[in-house]
Amino acid sequence: MKRRQFLSATAKSTAIAVTAGVAAACGTQIVTPTVAPTGPTAAATTAPVNTVAAPTVIGQAMPSLSWNMATSWPVSLDTIYGGAQVVAERVAALTEGKFKITPHPAGELAPGTQVLDVVSQGAVEIGHTASYYYIGKSPVLAFGTALPFGLNAQQQNAWLYDGGGLGLLQDFYAKKFNVIQFPAGNTGVQMGGWFRKEINTTDDLKGLKMRIPGLGGQVMTKLGVTVQVLAGGEIFQALQTGAVDAAEWVGPYDDEKLGFYKVAKYYYYPGWWEPGPSLEIQVNLDKWKELPTQYQEALKSASAEANIVMLARYDARNNQALKKLLSNGVEVKAYSKEIMDAASKASFELYDEFSGKDADFKTIFEQWKTFREDVFAWNKLNEGSYAAFVYGF
Repeated sequence: MKRRQFLSATAKSTAIAVTAGVAAACGTQIVTPTVAPTGPTAAATTAPVNTVAAPTVIGQAMPSLSWNMATSWPVSLDTIYGGAQVVAERVAALTEGKFKITPHPAGELAPGTQVLDVVSQGAVEIGHTASYYYIGKSPVLAFGTALPFGLNAQQQNAWLYDGGGLGLLQDFYAKKFNVIQFPAGNTGVQMGGWFRKEINTTDDLKGLKMRIPGLGGQVMTKLGVTVQVLAGGEIFQALQTGAVDAAEWVGPYDDEKLGFYKVAKYYYYPGWWEPGPSLEIQVNLDKWKELPTQYQEALKSASAEANIVMLARYDARNNQALKKLLSNGVEVKAYSKEIMDAASKASFELYDEFSGKDADFKTIFEQWKTFREDVFAWNKLNEGSYAAFVYGF
């Protein structure tokens, strides 16, 4: 019996080897089916086969590609620009260096707030940006980053990856912009911005000039603020010259690097307009369709890795940066309940307005709102009760 098994196995191995040899001579890519072994040596037998086979196929059959990536970030912000770098480095590693993506800082290939435009047009193959920079084209684009009083980072990932959000947004991007996008970063709950003077009531907001993008900017407009949208590298000068009276960016790690504390003293929290903002890669859909499946999968995996790494970096680094800011005389202050209540009310009024005149927004908002209610109920029980105890709320 053992002799028959040995001869049978030998015959199969010979047939596979001959087929592979003929295919190689003809320039054909062959994916050899794996027959799962049984018994105590199964894991040891299977792992090396898979590990060796994949690079051989890529090395022999995959094309060499070189793409440029437009970003919305200055190189000095190693966390957020680092998200673009993580994507590029991981794609290269997963494709044996065959698929090369070169990130460029804001302004080199496109202004920081025009990345979607150049990718949609096909002038640049791929971008790394925040979708809410482009809500002037459609309010739907806010969902890809954050909605005021919406989801935190963990909840945003749950909605995108398992709650139907990513599929809804990809359908919309394809239809409207000829783009496919994937989450590729998250900053976590942001701070509430830098102000030259104290802000205690809604009356204190009236007439202020503030840099704040996305739907948060539209909510601030409802509260009497004059809103501007500026790329990260332009904010310091605007604050310094008085072109704006207040500005928000991300949180202590980035804000300390950008030097905002030198021109504004009051640092507010929380960033209610960005409770868990996603950054994303945007890929021209025609270019995406031209990619081999292996390269598409590499991009998906690299984006997911960037999504995890960016959030981890911010969480690990923010508090040390906050200590530096405090040592430089910064006053950290909470928004008053009056301002928080007014902002929350204005936010949901805005969503109702959009839903009344934009069918795409209404469809996604209703699905998002149901998900929000469910995940809030669950997280109030598990996350909320734990946080209330350990943080002493």
